[in-house]
Amino acid sequence: MKKNVFFAMLLASQLASSGNLPVKHFRYAGPFPILRPVMIDSIDVNKKAFDNNILLDATINLMEAENGMELTGDYAPSADSGCALHLLQFQLTNTGYVKAKINIGKMKFYQLYVDGKRSDPNVTLLPATHSIVIKYLTDSAAKDTLDVSIDTEKENLIQLTTGGKRSYTMTDVLNGKHFRGTSLSASGRYLIVSSNDVIDAKTNVWSWTLKDLKTGNTLFSTPNNINWMTNSDSYWFTRQSSQGRQLVSVDVQTGKETIIASDIPSDGFRMSPTADFLIFSKTVEGPKDDSDVHQFIHPDDRQPGWRNRTVLQKYDIKSGLLQPLTFGCHSTHLLDISRDGRYILYMVASPRLTKRPTTLFSVYRMDLQTMTTEEIISRDGFISSALFSPDAKSIVVMGSPEAFDGIGKDLPEGVIPSMVDNQLYRVDCQSRTVTPLTKRFNPSIENVIWNEYDNKIYFTALDRDYKRLYRMDAFTGKTEILTTGEDMVNGFSLADKAPKMAYFGQGASNTDRLYSMDLKSRKSSLLEDCHRERFHNVAFGECRNWDFINSRGDTICGRYYLPPHFDKTRKYPMIVNYYGGCSPTSRNFESRYPHHLYAAMGYVVYVLQPSGATGFGQEFSSRHVNTAGEGPAQDIIEGTRRFCEQHDFVNSKKIGCIGASYGGFMSQYLQTKTDIFAAAISHAGISDHTSYWGEGFWGYSYSEVSMANSYPWTRHDLYIDRSPLFNVEKIHTPLLFLHGVEDNNVPVGESIQMYNALRLLGRPTAFVVVEGEDHHILTYDKRVKWQNTIFAWFAKWLQDDASWWNSMYDKMPE
Repeated sequence: MKKNVFFAMLLASQLASSGNLPVKHFRYAGPFPILRPVMIDSIDVNKKAFDNNILLDATINLMEAENGMELTGDYAPSADSGCALHLLQFQLTNTGYVKAKINIGKMKFYQLYVDGKRSDPNVTLLPATHSIVIKYLTDSAAKDTLDVSIDTEKENLIQLTTGGKRSYTMTDVLNGKHFRGTSLSASGRYLIVSSNDVIDAKTNVWSWTLKDLKTGNTLFSTPNNINWMTNSDSYWFTRQSSQGRQLVSVDVQTGKETIIASDIPSDGFRMSPTADFLIFSKTVEGPKDDSDVHQFIHPDDRQPGWRNRTVLQKYDIKSGLLQPLTFGCHSTHLLDISRDGRYILYMVASPRLTKRPTTLFSVYRMDLQTMTTEEIISRDGFISSALFSPDAKSIVVMGSPEAFDGIGKDLPEGVIPSMVDNQLYRVDCQSRTVTPLTKRFNPSIENVIWNEYDNKIYFTALDRDYKRLYRMDAFTGKTEILTTGEDMVNGFSLADKAPKMAYFGQGASNTDRLYSMDLKSRKSSLLEDCHRERFHNVAFGECRNWDFINSRGDTICGRYYLPPHFDKTRKYPMIVNYYGGCSPTSRNFESRYPHHLYAAMGYVVYVLQPSGATGFGQEFSSRHVNTAGEGPAQDIIEGTRRFCEQHDFVNSKKIGCIGASYGGFMSQYLQTKTDIFAAAISHAGISDHTSYWGEGFWGYSYSEVSMANSYPWTRHDLYIDRSPLFNVEKIHTPLLFLHGVEDNNVPVGESIQMYNALRLLGRPTAFVVVEGEDHHILTYDKRVKWQNTIFAWFAKWLQDDASWWNSMYDKMPE
């Protein structure tokens, strides 16, 4: 019988319904002979006599058991003679919150370990696959009876197996290695990869690894940030020394170090392509008011550091001269340095509160030889970044369809596009002629590089819920997609002197993978596969695409995740997730709401991209503007109903929904429109568009996107009629509010007022805050508790099991 078939039969035979579950199959490692210590005295310093339990404290690698031999039978193995330690291991998978007792029978000397930690027999198990190890001691050839069982009151939640794949867990979501950046040397032979590896709540290891792509060898890894010198295969880094902060270059082939400069400023900088100067961004602190009283001089003055300004400085490496390049009360931000080192491109932002857009941006080209500047773009509030062409005669600009007086707009007259649907424009620096490059290109642009080697523009863009990689001719506008094999290309880099690319990405069902690409053949080579390394023994359910045509004739894109070991004859509860801003809910494997983790707990997860998301073209994304959720809500309701109609494995009476930020608002708003949800969760959601408009750090400026040219005093229908707070009496769905106490984007009051209203109406609700957290819950331990709160709420209302919720929050009567 094949091993996987054996374990499948074993799994099916050991499903727990209730009561006592005997454990009959183990993995065994041992014996590990151990000698008694020399008896210097008959008692120790605490007047205790020697006991065999002291030998049990000897350290042994518990992982030995997981790789041990299969064992069945009525007796625990022993040694032929003398004392010995032994390990017995079995796996326990529970799909819900479980309290259980692990019975060891009559074994005399033993210790119990759950997931590598010492435990007593009474355990509380969160949904996961758990490794149970019994370390026991024998002192003769006599065998102990093997009588292990599990007592639990929960039905159909526990499975036992001594092999096979384990379930996906929250630890898997939080821990592990992720790539954060790539950088190719000029020749394309060498690659620097930055990554961070989260070990546990206290350990997060950052490293920069240098690879030789010709030999396939990893040369070294370092905790220091290393970067390539332009036009060479040498890299540079900074270090502190007795001579202050040093800038050091290293030749890859010889390893020879050269100190380029000493005692350089501590501010952030960018090295010129010619490697003879640095451009520093220096922060100048603004005036401070009395610490007890403070006048806000601008709506953004509430933001820490808003009064500070940034100026640019040039540091000449040969002479050590640090020269100011800009001066004034407006910040200047470096955008690019020309390849020949002659020009810099920088941006200046100016406020203008009385008209949308409320911030205007000007872009300048400075000639560093003469210190003269040219204004390339004047006071355009719809641009966000710009880069030089290799010859510095043109720039490529990223901005919204309204940039440059709407030259890139592809919408009927009177329709306002989304400000975050990013387009590309080419601007001739001499004539100032603007050419829209992506006017009829539906994906929304993200990261852009104008490559020196082939003079092509490379960029990633949101294409529906994918992030794809493209190459464009900047002068003809011809664009081609580069096939990568990943749903989400999250970073890439190019060689300046060779047709080489490096990139990394992940997908709906896999975490990070790293590649190189030959740009002539467009063939990719896999360099490192974090998914295979981390999850080769983890069982995942399928992720399938599912689109539908709504009642307005629009195709609404979506996908769904199935539980591992999916049984189409069962009825599963379902969780619906939707976007939390203007971008689609991405296909990234790890996310704020890890979809495979919900699936591992027995849910079907349906993710859809309602009207207003970018990546589907200007017309689709414009529906985010001046709708206050009305169109997206209808798409979500209709999609959920259609999905249930076409998939009879969904329990249509047990559907939950969840979203954050705009998605948190949507969770609230949906409950005023429908009763199809059995539970809802709003994280950092807007409940009153008027209060959010005025109180959030970015409330009024985000409203430039979502409520363009509309204000609380001009559009009662948007700000009042479509605010959940003013429709709260329509809500009967159990609704959980989650909020970071320090949230400056959507203030916590947005949840407070909605929670209070529902309590006064006597509706089922709960409110949980996370201390010290902002809009995103990022602190490791707090994120675990926040996520467990979500799991427990859904378990209570979608699985009819309140035990997890009650263990966390049912502390006192009202």
